[in-house]
Amino acid sequence: MSSEVPTTAVRLGISDPVEKARAELKAALAAIEHKANLPKRAVVATDRATREAQAFARDNPAGAAAAAVAVAVAVGTAVWGIARLIAR
Repeated sequence: MSSEVPTTAVRLGISDPVEKARAELKAALAAIEHKANLPKRAVVATDRATREAQAFARDNPAGAAAAAVAVAVAVGTAVWGIARLIAR
């Protein structure tokens, strides 16, 4: 287990109230930045999903092919439905 404190946490044992308030503010700002940084969160989620999909395709190639066909059918059906609604 690492002894480092996450950037969104406050170290224990701070006795100076000013130093403690600064540490709490720093942790709160770091948590807000982490939560509000949507582009970074999207990149992390995309990277994770890509790794999981690659692992799934490596472990189960037939299942991955079936999933790809299912996604293609779903997208095609959605595009066809939207085009049909627009054409009316």
